[in-house]
Amino acid sequence: MNLQFYDDYIPGTKLKKADMENLSGLAFLKKVFFVSDGVMLTQIRDISGIDSSTLQNWTKRGWVTNAKLKKYNIDQVAHILIINMLRSCMQLDHIAFLIEYINGDVEDTSDDIIKDSILYDYICRILNHIMETGNCALDSVSQVVEEITVDYVEPILGAKDRLNRALEVIVITYYSALMKQKATKLLESLGA
Repeated sequence: MNLQFYDDYIPGTKLKKADMENLSGLAFLKKVFFVSDGVMLTQIRDISGIDSSTLQNWTKRGWVTNAKLKKYNIDQVAHILIINMLRSCMQLDHIAFLIEYINGDVEDTSDDIIKDSILYDYICRILNHIMETGNCALDSVSQVVEEITVDYVEPILGAKDRLNRALEVIVITYYSALMKQKATKLLESLGA
């Protein structure tokens, strides 16, 4: 299956790439954190469109770590954006499993194989590569993932394979979310 797609928005946000100098991934996160080492809940809501009660629910369920002094750091924001970008096409408990598959316990960073901000950057770089090249064949996603993560250094044996398999799932799920949005718009244009 090869359906070409383009996403005007930074993954997991309600912000258009064009309004943010076409930044995404780590470059986008660094812009958000340029003047501060943390962002408040209201800023996360402005960036992502997630309401406070949803974020509090995710925290209560152990899917997101608590803010320190009411501020979220760059990795926490990346983590939230990853969940947000997948939730329209994947059940939240499956997203939690996927994130745990990559980095273990959300509260314990010692078992992480990658920082959430770098994971988010990889996701955005993979999606950008697919959109720019127009190579949207599902069977080529693993090749693109391999190309983008070529610089990844395993902290433990097998980490790169685990990361790449999870990235495939994330990218295909996000692609599915974009296709779902497109199908919904087409349906609405029929007068449904």
